[in-house]
Amino acid sequence: MADDIDIATERHQQHLDQLVAARTQYSGASAEYCSECDAVIPEARRKHVPGVQLCVHCQTIHEQKNRHRR
Repeated sequence: MADDIDIATERHQQHLDQLVAARTQYSGASAEYCSECDAVIPEARRKHVPGVQLCVHCQTIHEQKNRHRR
């Protein structure tokens, strides 16, 4: 059975994995259309958020889901 230290270590690793995934997710060219709902991503958002793949609505949902996983 896992003890408190093992659980804490696992949670810390999950958090680090999420941070790495978030950094790699936003590299490269921005998408013109949201990868979740196919909505047009406004040019201003594409310019200000390099590598953006989600519209504001879908990004908000994505962040809320990640917040609840912790």
